[in-house]
Amino acid sequence: MMHDMRPTLFYFNPNIFPEEEYLKRKNECTRYAESLGLEIIDGDYDHAEWLQRIKGLENEPERGNRCRRCFEIRLQATALLAAQSGFPVFTTTLASSRWKNLVHIFEAGNRAASTVENVTFWDKNWRKEGLTERRNILLQENNFYNQQYCGCEFSIRK
Repeated sequence: MMHDMRPTLFYFNPNIFPEEEYLKRKNECTRYAESLGLEIIDGDYDHAEWLQRIKGLENEPERGNRCRRCFEIRLQATALLAAQSGFPVFTTTLASSRWKNLVHIFEAGNRAASTVENVTFWDKNWRKEGLTERRNILLQENNFYNQQYCGCEFSIRK
């Protein structure tokens, strides 16, 4: 428990490609959540819908408008789930990645929270206060699979 909160994990990553990669990451997340006795909610994997929603942004660079749109899609789904489930706050592990633009993540999270009632986005920088070091320790201790690309097919080609 952190900050007097017991997290529920929402695994929603329709951007990940191929499906085998999606399943590998989902299984790692599920394994860890279960080891901690945490609930994990499995979001729909609809990669075709995700592709439709980012159409026209395929050639954007990493950290550009495609990523921004991807954050918006995923954090909007998270905000809706939080509202429907009665969760007053949500955050994202996206903010732990050094490869992601924090400004874009925080903008997308705050925008998503503004579209639902009684839900706040916790714009925590998960890279500070020793949290990157803690993340690296957890990766080693739990023998986590650590992917080398964001997940979408457009990040693979770089």
